[in-house]
Order: sequence, then structure tokens, then C-alpha cells
Amino acid sequence: MKRLKRVAMLLVLCASVGSVPAAQPQQQEVQDGITLRPINKYWSVLISKEQLNQQAAQEYSGLISTAREKGALVPASDPEARRLRAIAQRIIPFAPRWNPEASGWNWQVNLLESDQVNAFCMPGGRIAFFSGIIDKLKLTDDEIAAVMGHEMAHALREHGLEQAGKSGLTSLGARLGGAALSAWLGIDPNITSTATNAAGQLLVLKFSRNDEREADLVGLDLAARAGFDPRAGISLWQKMAAQNQRAPIELLSTHPLGTERIAQIQDHMNVLLPLYARTKGTTVDKLPPYRSNVALR
Repeated sequence: MKRLKRVAMLLVLCASVGSVPAAQPQQQEVQDGITLRPINKYWSVLISKEQLNQQAAQEYSGLISTAREKGALVPASDPEARRLRAIAQRIIPFAPRWNPEASGWNWQVNLLESDQVNAFCMPGGRIAFFSGIIDKLKLTDDEIAAVMGHEMAHALREHGLEQAGKSGLTSLGARLGGAALSAWLGIDPNITSTATNAAGQLLVLKFSRNDEREADLVGLDLAARAGFDPRAGISLWQKMAAQNQRAPIELLSTHPLGTERIAQIQDHMNVLLPLYARTKGTTVDKLPPYRSNVALR
């Protein structure tokens, strides 16, 4: 009987994919001063975490392998790669606060040579930064931590699981064409090997406005607890806006930008700054004014 009920539920879910009904009012919870939606278990009936993690592992492995073959994987000995991993090592210990399962994740951090202004964290803690986001935005360590925390938060809050379900990914083996990587690595888009197709569906999921809000705030919470100044979240998005005016940033096609986004970060400084101040052994009122490394409006 239980199996029959499960099959019936799966059929209902499969029928609804691609035409998800209007969201019903959801309960909210407050954790560490941040208002959140409870992690939605609805989609885990259709797409299991195990499936998603396996898919993420395959896609990430394929991406890194292809980057290595094409000379686009920055060596672990490179100062910028070491810098990224040092920042991650400080943030990762605080990840289980937002998802207890993260304590068992096999965290990976890699830097890829690319002009793209982008970064991501796939389910299971697989992080990649494109060199373009560091170089073009002249990111400080605090700003890198804001980006990294944001992307980690998507994985921790299981936004990918929900969006995969909404996108109708009932078969997680679906792949993008080779053209997904061709513009980046100069790969022939006609190549159809698994490695070439590594930039699969998980890399192109579009998160909702609420997902982005959660990722901003949870990410800055992680950064602040790790001793990075959360005020860098404001300068980061100011830099993003300035860069986007000079040349459109692909990242911003799925990440909303604007005064509202910066305002919500500012509204939570009363929660975030005390966390940061505590790591410095001081109080908020004794923190020096925040200054970015470039002039911002």
C-alpha cells in the first residue's frame, strides 16, 4: 500500500512538472536573525538528493577534467587558487549551521581560467570560480568570501533540488550541447564526449528571487562567522553593477541586481556585523569604517 501511494504521488508530481502551480503561502522560520523558507521536501520525492549529488559529481568531475585537458584549470600551487582555498577553509566549518548534512560533504574548490564573471557551488560542496570574476572586479578577500558564501548557500539551502524539479529534470542525465563549453575553452561544439558536455543542467539552473535573497544573507552570515567583513557584500554588488554597465555580465542574467538587493543586505547589518566584530575581539561600534579597494559610487 505504501508503495502504491508513493507511485501515485510520483505520477502527480511528474504531471505537474513544467507547469508548477502558483506557490502556496509557506511557513517561514527565522534562524540567526534571517527569515527563511523551510527547506522544501516536495521535490525530493521526484528527484532524490542521492541522484542530484551523483549528477553534480559527474558534471563537476567532467568540467574539471576538460579544463585540465585544455590548460584552463589553474594549478593548486597558483597563488590565486591557494587564496580561494584558504578562504573556503575558513568558511566551510560554519556550513553545517545551515545544513547538517554539509559536515559529510566532500568539499572541492577550483579556479578556472576564463574571462567570465561567474562562480558556482554545486550540490555536495563542489565550488568553482572563474578567474574573470576575481580579476575584472578586483575582488578583495572579503568580497570573495561574499561570493563564495552566496554560492555555498544555494547548495546548503538545497535550492538546486527545488529548481531541478521545477525545471522538469525528471532525467538528471540530460546534458547541454557541447556549445556550453565551446565559448569558454574553445572546444569544438560538435564534440559529444561526456567531458565536453560536463556543463550540464545543474550549472544553468535559475534560482528564484527568494532563493537569491536567502543566498545573499546566509552567505554573508557564513562569511561573517569566518571573520570576513559582511559589508563587502555591498561593495561587491556595487562593483557588479559598475562592471555590468561596461560589459553585460552573464551571471546577472540569473542573479537580480539593484538597490533593493543592496538595501536588504544593509537592513541585516545589525545581525551580521556583530558576528564579524566578535571574530575580531571587538564590538560593532569600534569597527573601523569599511573601505573598498576601488572607488565606488
